[in-house]
Amino acid sequence: MSKPKIGFVGVGGMGQCAHLRNYASLDICEVVAISELRPELGRRVAEKYGVPNIYPDAQTMLANEQLDGIVASQPFDRHGQIFAPLYQNGIPVFTEKPLAGNIAVGERLMHALSEGGSWHMVGYHKRSDPATIAAKAEIDRLKQTGELGALKYVRISMPPGDWIAGGFYDMVHSGEQVPPMPPDPEPIDMDTETYGQYLSFVNYYIHQVNLLRHLFGANYEFTYADPSGVLVAAQSVEGIPGVIEMAAYQTSIDWHETALVTFERGYVRLALPAPVALNRSGQVEFFRDPGNGTRPETIIPALPWDHAMRQQARNFVLAIEGKIAPPCDAAEALEDLKAARQYIRLWKGK
Repeated sequence: MSKPKIGFVGVGGMGQCAHLRNYASLDICEVVAISELRPELGRRVAEKYGVPNIYPDAQTMLANEQLDGIVASQPFDRHGQIFAPLYQNGIPVFTEKPLAGNIAVGERLMHALSEGGSWHMVGYHKRSDPATIAAKAEIDRLKQTGELGALKYVRISMPPGDWIAGGFYDMVHSGEQVPPMPPDPEPIDMDTETYGQYLSFVNYYIHQVNLLRHLFGANYEFTYADPSGVLVAAQSVEGIPGVIEMAAYQTSIDWHETALVTFERGYVRLALPAPVALNRSGQVEFFRDPGNGTRPETIIPALPWDHAMRQQARNFVLAIEGKIAPPCDAAEALEDLKAARQYIRLWKGK
């Protein structure tokens, strides 16, 4: 069988270093085309990664290529203009998080997605990290067996830090300016200042909003927002409390993202690497104290030298082939936008 053929819509910084680099390294797919509004950048990137065909825009690429999947790394507050036409081709689409810049645009995209007969995988790459995969499997197992008691609490912490971690070291530049495109319309339920705060929260912390649901294994609601903006508390539909800590402190040349999932007699602790770090998975720790004379133990499994963005690329290809479901689809990503809106209401009262 032929390998799935992938086309790229945009090859800027994230398009190259978080995505194209990884797809080009896989032997389970072929990157056959690039569409890029900056012609010299498109030419240089295609030459570097051996991509045979270059187009000035997505529609020209789609008219001339038989693609099995589209990877489109674009500014999220322009998604409403860019993605609706892509959906019309019925081809699976992968994008960076979040789904859109606000709920109204996200809902319009969901409607266009349904009409076009496509599906959309949203790039919450932390779900593809080997450490997160191991953590989630153990959490689900412990919930099923009950051997460490009930799930009690989920805590996520992500202080600002060096999220690139040298991952842009080989980025190709051309000096060309991106042609201007106005942002998607602002929502009617927020003034400009409030919407700016919403966009900032979505930009920096939507990964954690999504990860909290993933670790809960259930949907949730935010229940309290600290006025200083340091943390937000949540409760799952199953009644489990959770917290996202945001800017409690910051680092300059490091990355300190962690998650803690506790049971009555143990925990699963997760430490994740900087988003664009190469060949480095997170770390996971399992602590068990079942009692009844059993010696407590801490287990730290060795994980493969791989990184979440590359595994995420594999997962998109496997989803195209029908071998797995997308780790996070557009419908769930819309829930993240709704949760973010709930947070802003709690935090700012509007």
